[in-house]
Amino acid sequence: MSTQHLSEQQIIRREKLAELNKLGIDAYPAALYPVSHYSVDIKKNWTESPNQLINQSTNQPVDVCLAGRVMSVRDMGKASFAVLQDSAGKIQIYVRKDDVCTGDDKTMYDIVWKKMIDIGDIIGVKGYVFTTKTGETSIHVKEFSILTKALQPLPIVKEKDGETFDEVTDPEFRYRQRYADLIVNPQVKETFIKRTKMINAIREFLNEKGALEVDTPVLQNIPGGAAARPFTTHHNALDVPFYLRIANELYLKRLIVGGFDWVYEFSRNFRNEGMDRTHNPEFTVLEFYVAYKDYLWMMETTEQLLEKTAIATNGSTKVLSAENESNSHRIDFKAPYKRITMYEAIKEHTGIDIAEMDEDGLRDACSRLGIHADKSMGKGKLVDEIFSEKCEHQYIQPTFIIDYPVEMSPLTKKHRSKPGLVERFELIINGKEIANAYTELNDPIEQRQRFEEQTKLMERGDDEAMFIDHDFLRALEYGMPPTSGIGFGIDRLCMLLTNSPSIQDVLLFPQMRPEKMEEEHAKK
Repeated sequence: MSTQHLSEQQIIRREKLAELNKLGIDAYPAALYPVSHYSVDIKKNWTESPNQLINQSTNQPVDVCLAGRVMSVRDMGKASFAVLQDSAGKIQIYVRKDDVCTGDDKTMYDIVWKKMIDIGDIIGVKGYVFTTKTGETSIHVKEFSILTKALQPLPIVKEKDGETFDEVTDPEFRYRQRYADLIVNPQVKETFIKRTKMINAIREFLNEKGALEVDTPVLQNIPGGAAARPFTTHHNALDVPFYLRIANELYLKRLIVGGFDWVYEFSRNFRNEGMDRTHNPEFTVLEFYVAYKDYLWMMETTEQLLEKTAIATNGSTKVLSAENESNSHRIDFKAPYKRITMYEAIKEHTGIDIAEMDEDGLRDACSRLGIHADKSMGKGKLVDEIFSEKCEHQYIQPTFIIDYPVEMSPLTKKHRSKPGLVERFELIINGKEIANAYTELNDPIEQRQRFEEQTKLMERGDDEAMFIDHDFLRALEYGMPPTSGIGFGIDRLCMLLTNSPSIQDVLLFPQMRPEKMEEEHAKK
């Protein structure tokens, strides 16, 4: 990197690196560093039972070895206090000139410690635990080593008496430089630790039920299984267009045809659509399919799964969940959940009964409700728009919206007792869809007709209409048993369980517009 693009701090740090090299000190050593303790363990053990860190035979403090990042330094002349942050937390260290220097050589303190160490540098320290006069558990350093010289300065976050000042909250910085966000806002780690706990709890629930975890293709020659705009790419070796998957549904159903009774996959999906507080073009979905079950069984199973997952993630079925930056709701995942049909929900919140309306009637209803409806929208899209605009945000506690019109659900079996409807539900929580489930359509002839209806919508300009997947139809002709399937939005569920107002808060690396320097490199 040319120095003309560097800040003054970046230049100074590079000069310090050069000085360390002259002193024969490797600022990026490859040797193993023997970490013996972490900050949180030392604080807990010393505070609750100091004798655990005292050698019982000699009554002397036990030596400890830690590694971490320097977050602050308070110079006191011949001694210094600093805060070291490791993966578990923070702890104060005490560095004294006479302890870290040998004989008359004061280089390690006067030159290295006082002049070469910067905030953000990673160091290793060896010493023993003690308590300061103010009662703070600290490490008395007998030896320190530079493990990594940081060339990029960190944003300064000040702390005093347990309070944080100048907290880094700029989302542009936090999402784009997640690595720095995790350093200066270590509490952010808890969100991603909870995300892992959540996924582990779901996986454990499914495995205990006998489900089999599988993998299906990310690159697909037909973007099937959902109504969405795909990302397009090209396979050079085959010289054909491919798509990043918008869903894995049709592949999982192929496995049910093949003889598996219960399969699931945590699927990374891609949809070339808008970005907002609850949408990211790359997202994670859990889908599972179970033979010889229906959507009524799936509702009960969903309640059981989410109740267990909430407890595993937060210790309770009740969680505080953000609706937006300034408003939160107390959500209770304890079963059972409310059930209401889509038509009943629309009538309840708009006063209009659309159950018997044709496409023209629905357009008129949209007009009366102030909802935009363009010519490409068929009956299913119009109903979906009315529900999305006027109803969805009303449902805060977990609610099953059931029995959708057939036009909204090309892959769903017709309702066994309600003409014109299908056996489908969406689970709405905190005003957003969290899961979508069907009694799956397994009649290959009817499925072909549904696909053909989607083709007509595509011809009208609906770029989210489904393609005809001829191989999937062939699979159905071999015979798929009665099946129920569901897809969960893992990122949205994580938002609920971690009280995160934005999907970007639960993605380690959300999509961002390229920075100028990235655009310049791309041009070159």
